[in-house]
Order: sequence, then structure tokens, then C-alpha cells
Amino acid sequence: MATDARLTIREIGARAVNVPLANPLPTSSGTITTVPLVLVDIATAEGVNGCAYIFCYTAAALRPVTQLVRGLREILQGDAMVPASIARKLQGSFRLLGPQGLTGMAMAGVDMAAWDALAKAVGVPLVRLLGGEPRPIPAYASYFMNGVAGAEQDAEDALAAGFKALKIKIGYPDLATDIQAIREVRRVSGDDVVLMVDYNQCLTVPEAITRARALDDEGVYWIEEPTIADDFAGHAMIAREAATAIQIGENWWGPHDMAKSIAAGASDLAMPDVMKIGGVTGWMRAAALAETSGLPVSSHIFQEISAQLLAVTPTCDWLEYMDLAAPILQQPLVLENGCVVASDEPGIGLSWDESAVTKYLQE
Repeated sequence: MATDARLTIREIGARAVNVPLANPLPTSSGTITTVPLVLVDIATAEGVNGCAYIFCYTAAALRPVTQLVRGLREILQGDAMVPASIARKLQGSFRLLGPQGLTGMAMAGVDMAAWDALAKAVGVPLVRLLGGEPRPIPAYASYFMNGVAGAEQDAEDALAAGFKALKIKIGYPDLATDIQAIREVRRVSGDDVVLMVDYNQCLTVPEAITRARALDDEGVYWIEEPTIADDFAGHAMIAREAATAIQIGENWWGPHDMAKSIAAGASDLAMPDVMKIGGVTGWMRAAALAETSGLPVSSHIFQEISAQLLAVTPTCDWLEYMDLAAPILQQPLVLENGCVVASDEPGIGLSWDESAVTKYLQE
């Protein structure tokens, strides 16, 4: 992972955009109506720039995250673009506040943009800088909680797009509706399509055990976040009782959280989120933990950079395909035969559509 490029941080910028959705995205934990993103841009003294985006989930977080990213300029201006050193410095700067939540998101955004700049400086995609090469990564279409009729449409859309796998969100008031939605997908897609389900943390542990046992007969590949994300002991209980694999990880705040989850036996699989796990630097540490623990790794959103990272992840499993940032990108990620291949352009492969950014800018 060495590079001869020597870059110095000159400026760190952040812009808030809030992209409207044509159709609201319902989950058992709430409905997403817009895509609030903070666009991170790092300029260097050498003229090489790096970029990344942060997904804020709610528009209320746009302003504080934007201000946090901009505030990191005072800490890092003039420093060498060395991600490990940047991560160490920022962890120290925010140790008393805590390197989770909005602070962790801001730090990860800078880390991702730093790696983007380093890869651009030597003219290679991030995956090559990390020692790998672009390769097809199997992707699943990620859908929301659209009812039984919506599950049918989701399956039809996934098949038409060429996906070999899809995920639906469940957690309806009764178990029967969960099963009905799953069977509707199966009726349309057949048994050859891989099906995952996501509860978005909506169940108690006893209820999750009951529902997981019922889903064991439905041929589901994984059951995602059946109970509160940081209840590792609760997830371990569910995992012991269910034959179907339990999947968590999108809410691990850094590799230390992941290590605690693994120690508790909370999950049969791993799904780090590149923003919450600590950017590229955190992901590579998480990938090493997963390999030593034998956990297959799938990604959570951030599909452009996840395609780069999964290609160098020893236990690579699935990429979550959810095109949240497409409206503000010049070149969205391309799906071919149910797989994605990381961009072969230098860096992560992100370039802003400035006209769209201006349209959705919040400041």
C-alpha cells in the first residue's frame, strides 16, 4: 500500500446537499424522504484533490456534520496526507468527546477523501493502491418496506435489472405478513435468487427468536439487525437459536466495536459501513478482523467505494446496491450481470455533477 506521492493538506471543504426522492423509502424504524449528503473535498498544496461523501440519514444532521468537517481543517492543515497519521491525530483530538456519531462520520469522510487523493496522485484506482485490482463483486438489490404487493414489484424490478439477489425490509406488526412478503418474492423470483431480509432493529430479543425460527423454513440467506444494533448479547442469543445466519455490522462504530461484537458471537456474518467503521483505514482493519474470525463481509450502502474495498477484502461476500448518490454524480456505478466492478478511474471513482450539486445545495 505504499506510494511515492507526497501530498500536503491545504484545504478541507464540505458542502451539504439534500436530494429529494421520487418515492419515500419506508422501514420499520421510519421513512426516508430525502438523501442528505455532505460532500467532502480535500485540496492539497501539490494540486491533487480528493473527494468523498457522507450520508447523514436525516437532514437535521447536515449542518452539524458540515461544520465538523470544515472544523477539521484547523487540525489538519499543513499535515502530510498520510491516512494512518491523520486517523491517529483525529482520534486523539476527539478522545474526550468520543469518536462516534457525527464526529466519527466527519473523520471517516476526511479519511475517504484522503485515500481518494493518494490514489489520484499515483494515477490508479483505490483498489490498486490497496494491492488489488478491479473485479466483479456480486451485488444485491436493496429495497425497502413496501408491503406484500410492493415485494412482488421489487422482485420483478430486481430480475429485470439482472440482479441474482435482493433484500427486502420486514418487521410488520405480525409475523404472518413478514412471511407473506418473503413468499411473494419467492413466487416471482424462484429459488435461484438469493433473498435477504432486514428488520432494522425493530424487535425485542424474544420476538426476534420467535420470528427467526419461523423464517428458518423460508430459505432466507440472512436476517439483518433483528434487534437493537449494539445489543451484542441479544444478537448472540438470536444467532444461537436461529438456523438462518444473523447479519449485523452497519452500526459498528470502528473496528473496536466490531471486535466486541465478534467476541460476543453476535453475528454469523459481517456488514461494516465504510463511514461508521472509520473510512478506508477502518475498513482495512475490519477486513483483517473478519478474515481471522472467518466472517464473510458484505458492504452497507456507499457502493462506489465499497466496490473498491470489497475487491481487496479476503472474505468478500455481497455488495449492497442502493444508488443514493447517483443524482449528484457524473458517473454512477454500473451493474453488469448482477455484479459491479469498481471504477478503473484514478481514486474512488467519484466526480460531482456540479449542476446537480448547485440545485440541491443547502447553503
